[in-house]
Amino acid sequence: MENKKRLAVITARGGSKRIPKKNIREFLGKPIISYSIETAIGSGLFDEVMVSTDSREIADVAKTFGAKVPFMRSAGTADDHATTADVLKEVLSEYEKLGESFDELCCIYPTAPFIKPEDLKKAVELMDEKDADTVMSVVRFSFPPRRALLMHDGRLSAHYPEDQLKRSQDLEPEYHDCGQFYLINVASFKEQQAVVMKETAGIEMEERRVQDIDTEEDWVMAELKYKLLEQDK
Repeated sequence: MENKKRLAVITARGGSKRIPKKNIREFLGKPIISYSIETAIGSGLFDEVMVSTDSREIADVAKTFGAKVPFMRSAGTADDHATTADVLKEVLSEYEKLGESFDELCCIYPTAPFIKPEDLKKAVELMDEKDADTVMSVVRFSFPPRRALLMHDGRLSAHYPEDQLKRSQDLEPEYHDCGQFYLINVASFKEQQAVVMKETAGIEMEERRVQDIDTEEDWVMAELKYKLLEQDK
């Protein structure tokens, strides 16, 4: 594993609408963002673990768990229209003003309690092995998308008629983004201005370690999954 300078960026704006204060809400006894911070620090991979936020409250919680908040996020990257790439560009720019630069950047979402330090270490290894621009966590679709149906006026039709009668095991597995983390080559990012780039590699996560957390029901399901995983240790 090459000796590269790495930055972990946990993106946590304050304006969550569907779940108020989502990024610092207690998840099984401690703020959910603390899981991402502790995993990043515990991996031992990063020269700095920081939180990008526009919220002083989130910043205070982040510092309590060992993350740095060297500057606050601007209003332009804290609204509903800002992309993850916009946030990361600002972070790198602000660090450059402080005389700091990095070879790799790992964007970790604040509501990703299922990530383990081993996942991040595997991403770093895969980045080197595949000479990738990005390494991201993915999960296999539980039901084959090629067997999808469309509905118009209550009537169903096959979205992919050529695959409708094929057995599931005969269809190539398809994956989707977990929304957990992205390990990024900074030079490639500056050139391509995107998080998912031309040469992107994936780490497959177990479905039981993946859960979108956008609603109250999602939150309950995530806590149940986490409890079951802890029991299996």
